[in-house]
Amino acid sequence: MANNNNSTSLTKKVWDLATVLSSQGVGFTDYITQLTYLLFLKMDNENTEVYGEDSVLPEGYAWKDLIDVEGEDLIIKYESILAKLSEQSGLIGTIFTKAQNKIDKPAYLSKVISMIDEEQWLVMDTDVKGAIYESILEKNGQDKKSGAGQYFTPRALIQAMVDVTKPGIREVVGDPACGTGGFLLAAYDYMKKQSSGAKDLEFLNTKAIHGVDNTALVVTLASMNLYLHGIGTNSSPIECKDSLERPTDTAYDVILANPPFGTRPAGSVAISRQDFYTETSNNQLNFLQHIMVSLRQNGRASVVLPDNVLFEGGAGETIRKELLTHFNLHTILRLPTGIFYAGGVKANVLFFTKGGKTENVWYYDYRTGIKHTMATKPMQRHHLDDFVQCYHADDISARKETYNAETEPNGRWRKYSVDELLARDKTSLDIIWIRATNDDDDLTIGELVETIEEKSKNIASAVLRLKELMAGIKE
Repeated sequence: MANNNNSTSLTKKVWDLATVLSSQGVGFTDYITQLTYLLFLKMDNENTEVYGEDSVLPEGYAWKDLIDVEGEDLIIKYESILAKLSEQSGLIGTIFTKAQNKIDKPAYLSKVISMIDEEQWLVMDTDVKGAIYESILEKNGQDKKSGAGQYFTPRALIQAMVDVTKPGIREVVGDPACGTGGFLLAAYDYMKKQSSGAKDLEFLNTKAIHGVDNTALVVTLASMNLYLHGIGTNSSPIECKDSLERPTDTAYDVILANPPFGTRPAGSVAISRQDFYTETSNNQLNFLQHIMVSLRQNGRASVVLPDNVLFEGGAGETIRKELLTHFNLHTILRLPTGIFYAGGVKANVLFFTKGGKTENVWYYDYRTGIKHTMATKPMQRHHLDDFVQCYHADDISARKETYNAETEPNGRWRKYSVDELLARDKTSLDIIWIRATNDDDDLTIGELVETIEEKSKNIASAVLRLKELMAGIKE
């Protein structure tokens, strides 16, 4: 069985090859995608040769048909395998969704194949295989050129959200914008510890986890990520579709999500849903509505959303009033910048339950005076320990404020009554009470440079967006 040293060594080997291929014009994301396809073929081959099982692949389109081919014939054979497998149903079709070859030089494709062939993957513990793949996905998310960071939520934040939401062993958990599956895996690990027998595990592995993403590449990565962790070995729990186009077929007990920020991609189907509370073109507000209507009664949600969801008027106000009057929006965690690979993002986590009504909204301000950078001070799980303790997940009625107007005005844990919030202009939930300091005062030179870079990117992005808006206005 591979130990931690083997895992680290193999991860390094995989990533070193990625660096070599990058110099040849093969991006990290393209490399990982090809790695995924080939790894699936190799594991199927091990299953037949080592364990005597039947191959799940069509005759003539397996690892053995690829391993001894050289030169341009290798490229031709590999591409024919991808094309064939992308037409299959079930797990194979999901893994190979719209599969294309991105390594067009035979010598470099052969290097990847040889590296995979040197290892026995099935004998590795699923935790080891999963850890290797997760670490590669995380490294890819850190690569600013790849743009993969948009699919990656900090694992420390995911873990804290799961720890307080507490998905149960027989509950159904969903993520309508699942990216590479981080939330689903964290929920799976949390639920697995509660298992008391084979039936619990069967439910967990086949019925408990559901993810959706509208990007074929991401669906491939998420499906393989879960597969390597032992989830969805016959049929992937990940679907490639647009969550917002129509109501879900599943009512969820728990939804954990970080929907994509920004505008809806060009060419997407316009959103017009009878089950929504209001019509809007705002992507985040539509995802929030989708999550609200997808929960079963007493279902729980933990959702990362940008600041504008807390204060935007019109549709935003309508949805916030719905949350406060027909849901229990009990907690808002305010997040600092510097924790996402996309710079300058100001976000929050909304925690709510379907049914009943809100009495108090408890805020935890983990933003004011907090500094994180991806390079020098990334968020770690222990940074959120105080929030998790204040949350009091086992009995939220036992919560106690750390804020006191006279003795502790900078206490980070404070509640507001629903009447106070409904009386605010536009029902704004955008509240900060801690006196801000100059966050740049005690930054290191490296942190200051990173902050300047983030702010410059935000300005450039805003200017580009302004130009796009102005292009549609006739002078």
